[in-house]
Amino acid sequence: MKDKIKAAVWGSFIADALALGVHWVYNTRVIDKKFGRVEGYLDPMTSYHKSKRAGDQTHFGDQMLVLMESVAAVSGFELEDFSRRWQTLFESYTGYFDGATKGTLQNLSEGQDINSCGSASDDLSGASRIAPLFAVYPDDLQNLVVAAKRQTAFTHNNADVTAAAEFLARTTAAVLAGANPLDAVDSVVGGHFKGSVIETLVMDGLDSREMDTRQVIADFGQACSVEVALPGVMHLIARYTDNFKEALVENIMAGGDSAARGMPAAMILGAHLGRDAIPGPWLDGLASRARLEQLLP
Repeated sequence: MKDKIKAAVWGSFIADALALGVHWVYNTRVIDKKFGRVEGYLDPMTSYHKSKRAGDQTHFGDQMLVLMESVAAVSGFELEDFSRRWQTLFESYTGYFDGATKGTLQNLSEGQDINSCGSASDDLSGASRIAPLFAVYPDDLQNLVVAAKRQTAFTHNNADVTAAAEFLARTTAAVLAGANPLDAVDSVVGGHFKGSVIETLVMDGLDSREMDTRQVIADFGQACSVEVALPGVMHLIARYTDNFKEALVENIMAGGDSAARGMPAAMILGAHLGRDAIPGPWLDGLASRARLEQLLP
């Protein structure tokens, strides 16, 4: 299992870094014209990430690295430690401040407690950064789920986003235990999310598995909310269950918030396929590689 945990974590960071080049470019014809098929790291095309370079993380990945550093330091998840490190990151941050970050920082500045300071953002990104938790809760599903929801709510205090975090945590745990991703999804939905919004979003994604990825994600919506992004994640997992590289490339080529979609998709596919499925150049070019090797030996 250790190899697949590493693949889940590494995969999530790689998916975020791959998305950096065309993150939040919604016109896919612009991506085609400027880059052709994106299969490697690129300098960012938009001004959102103007301080970044090819192989760096987006602001989502930077927060995931803070979570990785926190869980490694305390051998588990402690909201106090994570929140302190998260706030330190943004004290002198030169990357992008999204709405969830601004809202959370504002709430903290007004004296709100770390247990209730999260913004009301419905962006999937808060749930997308949970991969580091598997390094410290590989066989402890109960604490994994609690940690996934608490770290998400710290910045995204939205019921659908925290439910998505629980769904992704339970599904990835089942895959790490040996289940096929689609079987894991069916089991988790049936056991914990029957009749919920999460079930509807997940089933919409699974039902699209035979369709063209770019068209599917355009139809669902390329934006950040859990309502449009989670079905896109499920489409990628269902259509490319045994092809890690193709899933991440097609995700990027579909445009929009490819980072928030790619991180959980890569986490689950990495857990399924292992580190050998990750292309060597993607590992070699990842700017955070040395730090991750220290944190996840």
